[in-house]
Amino acid sequence: MAQKADKEHVLTNPPQDGISSVKFSRTSDLLLAASWDETVRLYDARRNATQGVFQSKGAVLDAAFLDDTKGFMGGLDKAVKMFDFGGAAGAVALGVHSAPVRCVEYLSGTHHDQLVTGSWDKTVKLWDHRASTFLRSTLQMPGKVYSMDVNGSKLVVGCSNRFVVVYDLRKLDRPEQMRESSLKFQTRCIKLMPDNSGYVLSSVEGRVAVEYLDPSPEVQSKKYAFKCHRQGDTIFPVNAMAFHPVFGTFATGGCDGTVNVWDGTNKKRLINYTGYPTSISSVAFNRDGMLLAIASSYTFEQGEKDHQPDAIYVREVNPHDVKPKPRKSA
Repeated sequence: MAQKADKEHVLTNPPQDGISSVKFSRTSDLLLAASWDETVRLYDARRNATQGVFQSKGAVLDAAFLDDTKGFMGGLDKAVKMFDFGGAAGAVALGVHSAPVRCVEYLSGTHHDQLVTGSWDKTVKLWDHRASTFLRSTLQMPGKVYSMDVNGSKLVVGCSNRFVVVYDLRKLDRPEQMRESSLKFQTRCIKLMPDNSGYVLSSVEGRVAVEYLDPSPEVQSKKYAFKCHRQGDTIFPVNAMAFHPVFGTFATGGCDGTVNVWDGTNKKRLINYTGYPTSISSVAFNRDGMLLAIASSYTFEQGEKDHQPDAIYVREVNPHDVKPKPRKSA
């Protein structure tokens, strides 16, 4: 397994408090970083240049691109806001949740563009930033929203009490599925597979579940869970996951300060990136899978203590390291 490669750099001007999320643009190598230091930062990840810093009025728990200069954010102030790095005006408030906003995703190129936000108030809200009335729909969840993902017409939400809710965004009258996580402990991250056939879910107990949406017994027999991010008897939460946009393999980041890349189909770990100074709070591949952003940021799994400064690493990905490698036949 590989150590950190030489082709990796640390972004200058990092957030000054916990890094909540990192996300790449859909069309470029620009990277958004949301932080507890009440900012959203925009970087040119390949050139290691800060393109802008937007100041909020509370810790930002998540952010998403609208385009390469505009985006959306939500956080502890409970507001859902649209910002523009190139504009002189402040953020435009689209509306609010009744509790902090944990998840922010923007979906484009489908039946219509829409912003989706998830909150600890046990709701998911859908917004249209172009309309005179921004709020389109409110979906009630069975618990606080801890993690969320959208892809095409599919929405999957990981809630408190281990609930998982699946929606078809074209049919919002009722959930497509309501599930209980197959993992026994609190959900940390959930991500849809690129083909929307299922999702991967991680928990605080150092496990990842690979789940499929087709309820047929034949397909359900393929689901499984595995242990990861463990050192001896010490178990670390798995905070972050991201699918490779070309190969469909996925990366996981844990509180052990490592990133693993997995081939979920063939049930193999492909590579292990080690040596990061503290917990991995978020990971993201860029649009062609040639860059991997890794947020190294203590997530307070051991309470208040001295820890290394927050940092964002950008790694040039060797395709060989993340391409599926089928098991050899006996």
